[in-house]
Amino acid sequence: MRTFFCIMAMAFGLSAFSAQSGVNKELKVNPLFADHMVLQRQSAVDFWGECCPGQKLKLSASWGKTATTTADTHGKWKVKLATPKAGGPYTLIIATADKTIAIKDVLIGEVWLASGQSNMDISVSGWLPNDTIYNSKFEIEHANYPNIRLLKVPFNISTSEIDSIGKSAWIAASPQTVGGFSATAYFYARKLYQELHIPIGIIQSSIGGTPAEAWTSKESLVKIGDFNKTIDGLGKLQNTINKWYDKCTYQAVPQSDDDWKNIQLYDQAAAQPKYNDSKWETMKLPGRFDRLSSGDFDGVMWLRRKFVVEDITADYVLKVGSVDDMDETYINGQKVGGLMGGGFANTGREMAIPASLLVKGVNTIAIRAIDTGGPGFVNGPIVLTSKKGDVSLEGEWKARLIAENVSGKFYSFGLQANLSERPNISLLNSNSPAVLFNAMIHPLIPYTIKGVIWYQGESNVGRAEQYKRLFPLMIQDWRSRWGYEFPFYYVQIAPFLYDAADQKNQSQKLRNAQRYALQLPKTGMVVTLDIGKLSTAHPAFKQDVGHRLARFALANEYGKKQVTSGPLYKKVTVTGHKLTIQFDPKTVGSGLKASSEELAGFEVAGKDKVYVPAHAEIVDNNIIVGSSLIIKPVYVRYAWSDGFAATLYNKEGLPASTFSSEE
Repeated sequence: MRTFFCIMAMAFGLSAFSAQSGVNKELKVNPLFADHMVLQRQSAVDFWGECCPGQKLKLSASWGKTATTTADTHGKWKVKLATPKAGGPYTLIIATADKTIAIKDVLIGEVWLASGQSNMDISVSGWLPNDTIYNSKFEIEHANYPNIRLLKVPFNISTSEIDSIGKSAWIAASPQTVGGFSATAYFYARKLYQELHIPIGIIQSSIGGTPAEAWTSKESLVKIGDFNKTIDGLGKLQNTINKWYDKCTYQAVPQSDDDWKNIQLYDQAAAQPKYNDSKWETMKLPGRFDRLSSGDFDGVMWLRRKFVVEDITADYVLKVGSVDDMDETYINGQKVGGLMGGGFANTGREMAIPASLLVKGVNTIAIRAIDTGGPGFVNGPIVLTSKKGDVSLEGEWKARLIAENVSGKFYSFGLQANLSERPNISLLNSNSPAVLFNAMIHPLIPYTIKGVIWYQGESNVGRAEQYKRLFPLMIQDWRSRWGYEFPFYYVQIAPFLYDAADQKNQSQKLRNAQRYALQLPKTGMVVTLDIGKLSTAHPAFKQDVGHRLARFALANEYGKKQVTSGPLYKKVTVTGHKLTIQFDPKTVGSGLKASSEELAGFEVAGKDKVYVPAHAEIVDNNIIVGSSLIIKPVYVRYAWSDGFAATLYNKEGLPASTFSSEE
């Protein structure tokens, strides 16, 4: 017979309770509530967790407030606690009759949720070599801001709403830590801190390459109908996936370099030259190794190849262009090198291979390659080189999936599992509707936040008309779930030359669609037409992005008088053979101005909507445009291409947004 006991603790005034369910749950608090956290000041903030069903619980804060509650029949508890004005550090004590949890170094200040895709995700250290952050080294060295704290939500997807983000931690900004912070969020938080001089907490929930529908709840998506068929299919696929993975063992996804280096997969037999790989799949390298006949994956793959060496009188060097993200490499069963840990995805590998390790004739190379997310590559050249000549290792390799990261669990298959039964989980990914809301937003609710900053849109390029409906829907969805109308400030995507056929010369339409969310109350949009870099979708000047986002918060939430936005289109009127463009007076600031060069990027059209370049000039804080080719102009547009850079600003230095008068 299963029994449990909840022991009386008179010090907290708690009584014993014998729950009917017979299930003993240890006291737990949601992982969001941890040492070094930041709580929203002067609010009734929610705390929640688990304990014995029906058990009483007391929450005590060192600022002098307490709250009590009783767990429901499922062992769930939730309580509100009043927070003081900004300050700290404080300690929180959560106690039942038989256990106490202490949460230390708690600060009270302003808490913001930072979400979106790669432009929110990219860190202060950048993603080298191509995607850099301006002045990154200096910014990291001078990041002495212990009162700026960040919690990063681990990547996860789910077809149903889940309640916990799992393992996480609040981290204070320092030269040792800030390199891993979202650059946009950090520079935003730093500006707020410099102006307000109070603690700033950031909850970062962002994943690169993700569309807005992935961040929106199923409940809201069904209202517009665009994704219903996909959502239904994902439910069926999830059932198939569950049946397969329920048969497999799993462990926590490694979170640190040491975790990766010490991972145990019981697969070392695959490194031995006599191992029989005849039934393995084949693939060609250099190239992607994260693709199988049963779909793409994130995880661990063994790669093997036989090669012939005729001359073993000299030592060799094994050169591999790079392995995205990590590897351990073996020759004839002996480990010869590899790089394990973060930051090595673009690093070339060179490994010394003594002649004594080789045999004349057939040899075996085995690479255990690990892809932690996104495309996984083994890049060339792949070659053994010596003064006696080179041996190319490029071409056909044997491949075997050994472990996989699925929905936050790291599954191990061993060397004997029949992988032909593995479902194609690539059909369920971070682009799928609602999956990021379920796994990376829903678990945050109802943690009390001041508001949201958002940087996303690139993955919806080519679907601008849908985005006009989808993005405001997502904002309203989140506000409804939290239960209050928090401010939502977002970034318009920057100029970038898209290559995909369905995206090429479409990004201006998405930028224009982003303006539509400004119809919602308590929103603001940062324009980045002046800071794009056409060779990358990730502008380096994240300081500007963070500071421009902060303008909205400082003006609207914290009472700092300043112009928040560059010129936003209001309306157009016909004046003879020309058009007069008027802008929202609040965004004109102290006046319109052109960049150092002549105003450019304006086009006009007649009722046929055939546009031609137009001459533009500033007159009384309006823009007068016209062209000798259009006698009766009707429409005007500005910055209407993938790669256009800003030429129109207000005198505060904020650029005007892309717009079209066709609406």
